[in-house]
Amino acid sequence: FVTRFQKLYERMCDDAFVVIYLDEVHLHQDMEVGFTWSPVGEATWVPSSSPGLSARLNCYGAYNFTDGRCFLWQQGTCDSDQTITFLHHLSAWLNEKRRKVVLIWDGASYHKAKKVKATCKQLGFALLPLPGYSPDLNPIEGLWKWLREDVTQLQCHDSLLALWEDCLAFIDRINLTPEQIITRL
Repeated sequence: FVTRFQKLYERMCDDAFVVIYLDEVHLHQDMEVGFTWSPVGEATWVPSSSPGLSARLNCYGAYNFTDGRCFLWQQGTCDSDQTITFLHHLSAWLNEKRRKVVLIWDGASYHKAKKVKATCKQLGFALLPLPGYSPDLNPIEGLWKWLREDVTQLQCHDSLLALWEDCLAFIDRINLTPEQIITRL
C-alpha cells in the first residue's frame, strides 16, 4: 500500500489526482467520555439526559487530502445503499472535472459490494483500499478524534438534530483554514 500510495502522492503533487480518504463515524447524542480539569478532590459534573445508545448519528466523512477540506454526510445506517447515496453527494461536493479522483477507504463489507464498486466506476472514482487493520494509514481517523474533542466530549446534546448541527458547524469552521486541517490530520 505504501509503495502504491507514494506513486499516487507524486502524481497528486503534479495535479493529476485528487486523493480522498473516506470513513464512517458513529456519534452518540450523549456525551463522549473525555478528560477535563477540576479542583483536587472534586468531581466535575456534566448534565446529561442519558439518551440511549440508539440515539446516534451514523455519518460518512471525506477528507480531501489534496485540497485540505472535509465533507460530512448522514442519513440513516451505513450500508451499501447509503454508501451509494453518499458517493453521489460526495461527487457533487467535489465537483471535480479536470482531475481523476482516488478514494481511499477501509475494507468494510459494504465498501466491497459490487453495486458500490459499480457506482464508483460510474462516477469516475478509482479505489485504493487500505490494508486490513490499518487505521493509522487513514488520516480521517484524526478528524473523528478532533470532532469528538470539539463537539461530543463532555457534551450531551438536546437532540440528534442539535448534534448534527454542531457537527456541520465544526466542519464549516475547520474548512475555513485548510492548512490547519492538513497540519492536524
